[in-house]
Amino acid sequence: NWRRKVGSEGKFVGFVPTMGCLHEGHLSLVKQAGQHCQALVVSIFVNPSQFAPHEDLEKYPRTLSDDLDKLASVGCVDAVLNPEVKEIYPAGIPLDVEKQQGTFVEVKSKSHQMEGQTRPTFFRGVATVVTKLFNIVQPDHVFFGQKDIQQCIIIKNLIRDLHFPIEMHVGTTVREKDGLAMSSRNKYLTPEMRKVGITLYQSLNETKKTFENKIRDRQSLLSPAYELVDRVTKDVESQKLDFSVKLDYFSLVDPDTLQELDKIDEKGAILSGALYVGTTRLIDNILLGLTLKHIEE
Repeated sequence: NWRRKVGSEGKFVGFVPTMGCLHEGHLSLVKQAGQHCQALVVSIFVNPSQFAPHEDLEKYPRTLSDDLDKLASVGCVDAVLNPEVKEIYPAGIPLDVEKQQGTFVEVKSKSHQMEGQTRPTFFRGVATVVTKLFNIVQPDHVFFGQKDIQQCIIIKNLIRDLHFPIEMHVGTTVREKDGLAMSSRNKYLTPEMRKVGITLYQSLNETKKTFENKIRDRQSLLSPAYELVDRVTKDVESQKLDFSVKLDYFSLVDPDTLQELDKIDEKGAILSGALYVGTTRLIDNILLGLTLKHIEE
């Protein structure tokens, strides 16, 4: 009823989907949306279908009261969608994909690279819940963050392929003062882990420096990043800290196909990676030779 009324008033509706535990990265998207649209919806929903059975669904931080205070402080949010799991998944949603029933959405050829290597059903869950939320909110504009760059590309394809009348916008990654990408999972890091957490961003920047020196082949570009992570991993081991550091992957891909590149051409590339600090998995990315406008379009 609210959406129908807003539509009858001729207002453009913006939408920022989140899993809650909001930080400045989320709020920057909310502010961007508020400047762009006359009515704004934010969803807060921890989506079970993007978690594997061994992942941290139950531990995932839920801070609804604090989230609502933060959204109120921004001053441009008109409605918050905070549904129950049974409302989003009427057939239920066990974490084991083989036991799931109901309707699901998958974006082929974009979901099994990069993050999809480690989390093969993750983007099936993302595409499904985003489709459901789009159908509920019926937004004119949607706003996602660069930190989840592969998600942005998948959703761009979802919007195109399913003919959603929606324009997508991508906001720049918001970082802590030392460069660590803001993430709800940063709450899991102890002070010692937090010092090491910056390693991923530093390693991506090592590759960026090499790229800026006109180097374009994969091995030369990624070698400095691997070397930095290796040094930090050994340093943590030598200090006998109560956690370990483990690289999940580095990825250097074509910005359209998400296929791994042996050499960067004039289109540029997405450089991304994932790093375990203890049991906390951090992700990050930077763009080489292209802008967010390319990702949006």
